[in-house]
Amino acid sequence: MFKMAKPFFIRVMTPLHAGSGQDLGIVDLPIQRERHTGFPKIEGSGIKGSIREVFGNLKKDFKVGTQTINNKNLKQAIYLAFGPEEGNLHAGALGFTDARILLFPVKSMKGIFAYITCPKILERFKEEMIIAKNTNTIKNIFDKNLPSKLTISNLGELAISGNIVLEEYTFKVKEENTTKEFAIWLSNLLDIDEIKNKLVVLPDDDFKDFVNLSTEVITRTKIDPKTGTVQKGALFTEEYLPSETIMYSLVLTTPFFNEKKEVFNSIDKKEEELVMEFFENGIPEVIQIGGNATIGKGIVEIKKWRE
Repeated sequence: MFKMAKPFFIRVMTPLHAGSGQDLGIVDLPIQRERHTGFPKIEGSGIKGSIREVFGNLKKDFKVGTQTINNKNLKQAIYLAFGPEEGNLHAGALGFTDARILLFPVKSMKGIFAYITCPKILERFKEEMIIAKNTNTIKNIFDKNLPSKLTISNLGELAISGNIVLEEYTFKVKEENTTKEFAIWLSNLLDIDEIKNKLVVLPDDDFKDFVNLSTEVITRTKIDPKTGTVQKGALFTEEYLPSETIMYSLVLTTPFFNEKKEVFNSIDKKEEELVMEFFENGIPEVIQIGGNATIGKGIVEIKKWRE
């Protein structure tokens, strides 16, 4: 049973393709989506696999409790935290939930683009913050009502005569203190200044339409080296989450399932605290998630929780 949980955030820097396999729809290779909402997500197994690979290639030394993790003991630390790569000797002490969407970027007639969200997303975000027991830090935000639909954090940044134009759709919005306060809190937490002025809360159905219809769809081909032209039958489409998408996941920790844990020995901290420290101190600021790494896709910035 997991003893600790902390959120961390994922800011998409280059379009990200966390694929769900081939599909019979319009897009040959769609992204992963929640079955019941259709909202984009990244499976927890994909998050864990990407982060494990990153830890396996670490070149830095960092502290965990009273111990220093370096190239001599890193392999054992990964084995204990993530579990063995082969076999079922024991489970890892580190787990991850599916990464869920929090903010989605949409083209705006004024201000270039807006960060959109909806009440359903915010309600679920609040619930997961309660699971992680991080409500003290956001008490002043979540003790009040959540931001209402059709509200904006800064009317002058995106609106024209009280209306905003996102893609080809027009919405009449109003500025609301709750939305503004939430935008400022999230902007400071993630260190993304634009969120303060560009947060828009849309109705749930409109948000769902945007995350279904406004993702990036790229057509790719394979060139026949003999002819220099497109190879027959090698034309396909891929779906990507656009740059500036903001997602979040929970990192979960538990005591070790293996008795040999010399690398994590510490008198003053519990085992689950050491595993959390291992993740927080070791994770780089920029990692790669999803497919097509060799063409620069899926580069993301990791934003750790800050009290």
